[in-house]
Amino acid sequence: MEQKNQKSDEKKQNKKQEIVKKTNEIVKADDKIMEKTESSTGKSVETPKEKSEQIKKSETQKKKIQKNEAVVNIQNAPVSTKYSRDICKFIKYKQIEKAINDLEQVLAHKKAIPMKGGVGHKKSAGSFASGSGKYPKDATEYFIKLLKSLSANATANGLENTTIVEAFANIGQKPRARFGRWKRKRTHLRLVAKELIKKQKEKKKQGEKTK
Repeated sequence: MEQKNQKSDEKKQNKKQEIVKKTNEIVKADDKIMEKTESSTGKSVETPKEKSEQIKKSETQKKKIQKNEAVVNIQNAPVSTKYSRDICKFIKYKQIEKAINDLEQVLAHKKAIPMKGGVGHKKSAGSFASGSGKYPKDATEYFIKLLKSLSANATANGLENTTIVEAFANIGQKPRARFGRWKRKRTHLRLVAKELIKKQKEKKKQGEKTK
């Protein structure tokens, strides 16, 4: 029995030695192939770790690239097109924070959104020529949400003190309500904000240089 155990142990050791030799031979062959490729190309071959690091660097560089504007596009918003157009005029060329504050004052009936047509006069809209306006609740609440998302997009793009440059409202696809008695309110909305303070400073510098 002892002899059989010794023989089995010897066989196991021999197998281990053969496996070690084969692995060493494979490693040497791989090293030779790497040396040949480096000598032929003159460049070091990238390991998978180096490739992953380069990919991560490229992704971080893309993230660091700042965009010049922040945009919000909404298709078929459940808002009146008429009120949306008036609110867009009321918001345009204002900073996002100021526009939000003004719309909050509209909800509190401290400011009225100026409107044309057969609309009653409001004291808060007295600064305008006609003095006619309204306090559309649903539309103002919806626009406040849009402006908050627009400010979030601006901060994500690294913009500061952004002003609303574009504000459009167009008629959307109006689906029929129950039994087709009336059409629901749907509007396409687009808001664009840009950082205009830098451009104003550049214009001032150019004017000073010309003088």
